[in-house]
Amino acid sequence: MTLCRVVRPCFQTLKRGKSISSLSDYRDRSFYKYFIDIQTRWRDNDIYGHVNNVVYGEWIDTIVNKYLIERCSLEPLQSPSIGFVVSSYCQYFSPTSYPSIISAGLLIKKIGKSSVDYQVGIFEDNQALKAAAVGGFTHVFVDRSTRRPRPIDEQFRMQLASILNEIEPK
Repeated sequence: MTLCRVVRPCFQTLKRGKSISSLSDYRDRSFYKYFIDIQTRWRDNDIYGHVNNVVYGEWIDTIVNKYLIERCSLEPLQSPSIGFVVSSYCQYFSPTSYPSIISAGLLIKKIGKSSVDYQVGIFEDNQALKAAAVGGFTHVFVDRSTRRPRPIDEQFRMQLASILNEIEPK
């Protein structure tokens, strides 16, 4: 009985034959559709001489919001919809450190009725072909005043779809 409680939440993942750690398959730069460069800062490094995990979350948040503001016309203080992060993740493959310029790549994995799954590859520089880390999060767009889920409007959806990548890695 106890085994069922442990296995049941993971059953769909196991059934499909996918590993929870399959993010390593998304390390290739070619999967990502939109890129920005981010300068590391002295304070990003921790006592071990590499960028602290928390900073990766900031970079992921930065590229997603930059895309939403620049390409989807999101106005964070005025838009009728706002995005709530309902889940997030990051898997690390190799360290990054100051001083360097990070290249962050963004793709959309899925667009739902009111939600969007983003994935970000963090590359050590503009030349790196494999991501040092892969992370992302899910936004649920809600009405600014009621805080209830709100369908994504068509224009916003079209801009998101321009970087949609539903291709599964081999």
